[in-house]
Amino acid sequence: MMPILVTRPEPDAQASAERLAALGIASGVAPLMSRQTLPANLPQAEGFAALAITSTNALRALADLEALTAFLSIPVFAVGHRTAHEARSMGFSSVEAADGTLDSLVTMIALARLSGPVFYPSGKHLSGDLAQALAPHGLMVVTSPVYEMVAETAIAPDIAQVLADRGFGGVLVYSRRTAEIFVRLAAPLLPDSARRSLPMLCLSENVASPLIENHFSRILLADHPSEEAMMALALAFAREQTGS
Repeated sequence: MMPILVTRPEPDAQASAERLAALGIASGVAPLMSRQTLPANLPQAEGFAALAITSTNALRALADLEALTAFLSIPVFAVGHRTAHEARSMGFSSVEAADGTLDSLVTMIALARLSGPVFYPSGKHLSGDLAQALAPHGLMVVTSPVYEMVAETAIAPDIAQVLADRGFGGVLVYSRRTAEIFVRLAAPLLPDSARRSLPMLCLSENVASPLIENHFSRILLADHPSEEAMMALALAFAREQTGS
């Protein structure tokens, strides 16, 4: 089987490539975004009832800003299990994981019946409004952008050549913004026939939407918005291609 292209940012791209290798699946890596920590005037930790974390990149940015220590004693509500695992590894002692979506995170925080505001260290580009979603539950959210995911302006020449030669068996896509960037950078390399035939392994329907709009019609969706589900999808796809 031809290798699968991993498009997520580092260091997650390499982690996914290693997991694919453990499953016997070859891969190429082309991160379409890179994280940039933003200068941030963070609030004092005192008085917050919880932290809401929707990405491991927020935790890494807090570490870059040397702000982790002040918040370690505050309960963390993480969007999914991978983010929760990262929070625990960084020293947070009280961590709960939602089901991988913003809606599930909102539900979990609302049911916690917190007695104070929530601190939300976020990315610059938000896919959903946590503060607005929690307002009907009587919860105030203080949002501080601490990182930005900066889009690449081109695909690495070696990866671009393999794409143009139809040398990848599929592409892993984890976010809607990544899908939008992939369309912008890869579409000029691929005629409509190549777009229609290239398997796109996507985290969710929302992630797949920009691809479908741009004639990438061979879409495979993970059963659940998680890395584990994406690996299961990749393995099932590989087995189907090889007949094993």
